[in-house]
Amino acid sequence: MIAGQRLHRVPSRFTVDHMPAATFPEDDEWIALVRAPEGLTVVREASPWQQEDETWVGFYGDAAGPRAGLSGLVEPLTAAGIPQFVASTYHADLVLVPESRRDDAAQALTAAGHNLTG
Repeated sequence: MIAGQRLHRVPSRFTVDHMPAATFPEDDEWIALVRAPEGLTVVREASPWQQEDETWVGFYGDAAGPRAGLSGLVEPLTAAGIPQFVASTYHADLVLVPESRRDDAAQALTAAGHNLTG
């Protein structure tokens, strides 16, 4: 069995928005962009007044720790019925889950052998 990853809870809250007609956002307040034939997906830091059902929270892998691979993160979340949005960096993977499912996601990841901090 592959050792679980050391995951950090990202302190920020995020929004994940779809812009069907855009090729680039009009502002520079984005964190990640994904362009596809269906339009642009934009990840931004959430505003403080946004409700929990509109926001996502993140778990970020520790690049210095053991890597279980992306499947080691998404499989337990999928098995628990938790939606995800994933962005991979050069060093690690960022997995966003709806804020309303944060505790469920933490339980699923911990049960899968991951160590959560933050």
